[in-house]
Amino acid sequence: MSGYRRTAVAVPGGGLTVGIWGEGTPSVLAVHGITGSHLAWGPAAGRFAAAGGTLAAVDLRGRGRSGALPGPYGMAAHARDCAAVLDALGMDRAVVAGHSMGGFVSLVLGDLYPDRVERIVLVDGGPPLPVAPGRTPAEQVADTIGPAAARLRMRFADLEANRAFWRAHPAFTVWTPAIEAYVDYDMTGAAPELRSRVSLDAVTEDSADLLTGDALAGAWRRLRRPAEMLRAGRGMLDQPVPLYPDPAPIAERVPVRTLPDANHYTILLADAPAAEVAAALSRPA
Repeated sequence: MSGYRRTAVAVPGGGLTVGIWGEGTPSVLAVHGITGSHLAWGPAAGRFAAAGGTLAAVDLRGRGRSGALPGPYGMAAHARDCAAVLDALGMDRAVVAGHSMGGFVSLVLGDLYPDRVERIVLVDGGPPLPVAPGRTPAEQVADTIGPAAARLRMRFADLEANRAFWRAHPAFTVWTPAIEAYVDYDMTGAAPELRSRVSLDAVTEDSADLLTGDALAGAWRRLRRPAEMLRAGRGMLDQPVPLYPDPAPIAERVPVRTLPDANHYTILLADAPAAEVAAALSRPA
């Protein structure tokens, strides 16, 4: 990863880890998903930097090497942390890009700090997800957390055991060095008790905030900054039904472009979709 480095930004409770690709002051701030890390942006960030740009991507509070940072969590708290990153890196006004839950954080950042956000690029996340028919918000939070909680409680004998877990994931039909770096980075502890860096408390609180909190709903309703969305054509498990099955209501608010062969993970971690994301970061509003 040529030109890649990491730094820490002071936020309440400690230091927030930030990865930077390229030289000079970043023009893009990128935000990952609910159990991800800044390395989810590696393939797109590398291409953006190779074209002469500079991109900064955060490890959100409770994830990656910011995993030990305490709560409170929630979209507004993450947006305040991201604003601290803009200040620390001298980013007066930035393009903000968010994948999955990072899209929700990006919208709230643009709502709370509109003068700091030039435009927003949403990558298979951002518009509020409706509560599933027949489920209460509390039940849907439990549905969302269940698979993540099971993984976060797992222990792995070594890095290869964790890689084997992810190689079996239906989203990753093609294994790449970028995916391997991403899953390796998530591991902490000592063999044979390696575990994810992600805080289950963070996932739980953020999931509840997404479905029942006011920050995201208000940000989407007001939409203070120009935005566009890149939508994966396939779902989280590479199923043919994507996370956002019907783009029409979203397209009434922001331009939507679907990448038909990408799923929720590979839209960032596979080469061809990552190139599309990098191009979107470079386009003028």
